Amino acid sequence: MGLIVPLLLSTAFFTLAERKVHAAIQIRTGPNIVGAFGLLQPLADGLKLFLKETIIPMAVNLVVFLLAPIVTFSLSLAAWSIIPFYKNYVIADIELGLLYLFAVSGLGVYGIILAGWASNSRFAFMGAIRSTAQMISYEVSLGLIMISLLLLAGSLNLSEIVKSQDFLSVDFGGRNSVWYILPLLPLSIAFFISALAETNRAPFDLVESESELIAGPFIEYSSVSLFGQFFLAEMASIILYSTLTTLFFFGGWLPLFGRSFFWFAFKISFFLLLFLLVRAALPRFRYDQLNRLGWRIFLPVSLAFVPFFSGLLLSFDLLPQDSFLS
Repeated sequence: MGLIVPLLLSTAFFTLAERKVHAAIQIRTGPNIVGAFGLLQPLADGLKLFLKETIIPMAVNLVVFLLAPIVTFSLSLAAWSIIPFYKNYVIADIELGLLYLFAVSGLGVYGIILAGWASNSRFAFMGAIRSTAQMISYEVSLGLIMISLLLLAGSLNLSEIVKSQDFLSVDFGGRNSVWYILPLLPLSIAFFISALAETNRAPFDLVESESELIAGPFIEYSSVSLFGQFFLAEMASIILYSTLTTLFFFGGWLPLFGRSFFWFAFKISFFLLLFLLVRAALPRFRYDQLNRLGWRIFLPVSLAFVPFFSGLLLSFDLLPQDSFLS
């Protein structure tokens, strides 16, 4: 509960921030009625969603239809169990944290497939197929980016990855440390763009393209007990990928000065703001453009970076001395 409640509150107020930012960019007022400056608007939206009727179409596969949102929401929460918020402040500090993250994010595809198939609707099924293809396209690139990250950090443990970027300390593993945004700048950009595609955010929100698929695999779902789980899972995934970008490339909780918690929250908030600005500024890609970006650009670049970067580290003897890579 100590993790779930703050996460749910964060997702609720992230929707408020999204509406406020988009309103400012589009020169609109945005939410400003419910509470001071509209701060209670997420509570009003949540109450409205709770009052929605749960409608289950007659033609659905009932068991799978009800199971799909549970699978999606559970997997979105499972990834948070290994996220380190500070030194020793993590639920499960496992040594294979990167592999666990990759496995959980890959399993998230099944919730989408189950939702689209069980709805017994051609629009929901087409949306599920499109979403699955999109997620798989960018999962490959994310996996290769994680390999380069592993080469530099010498560990699959997320806490150790953050500690390896502590340039304020004298030394880590026999070498000077640095935030990984500097040596892995191209991959950090590819990681963020892939995160947009993984979370179905603009300009890659083709799963919910209103013109032909309405709401994709979620079209037959309603109320907080069904649709609400998909919505919360998507918002939680956005916050998760903002947190991972901070952990992998910007030193996690490590401060430039002052207190660590402030810097960790600031970095995550910065990437959440980027999510919002990208959605407000960029038009939606065509589906062929999305696949071309994933398979013809990101995949070759991330794949070529692995032997190039590993050879570079080996040539200059920069591999971590205390890892299994050395």
